[in-house]
Amino acid sequence: QVQLVESGGGLVQPGGSLRLSCEASGIIFGIYTMAWYRQAPGKERELVARITTSGSTTYADSAKGRFTISRDNAKNTLYLQMNSLKPEDTAVYYCNAGGFGMIYWGQGTQVFVSS
Repeated sequence: QVQLVESGGGLVQPGGSLRLSCEASGIIFGIYTMAWYRQAPGKERELVARITTSGSTTYADSAKGRFTISRDNAKNTLYLQMNSLKPEDTAVYYCNAGGFGMIYWGQGTQVFVSS
């Protein structure tokens, strides 16, 4: 059974930082492209950042320069370091694993940026 479990969300003030984690089980983590998506209320789910098996990264324009995606294959864990957070970053953040015709999603973790 594949599980992606996100953690690290919460309430943070504008300008603050959060580090999201996604622990994977039931898959060979190292052979999947991993990504973070987010969905704000009333909006479609959107890609935030992606990291391939070789470590190549892609970021949404809104995340460039502020967010860093990384992975630790030994720990089966994906990370998203988010700095300089803005109210518009408020959303549910989802972990995604893709490859070999399969896509897996976590249950999401809420990030709320407000003063």
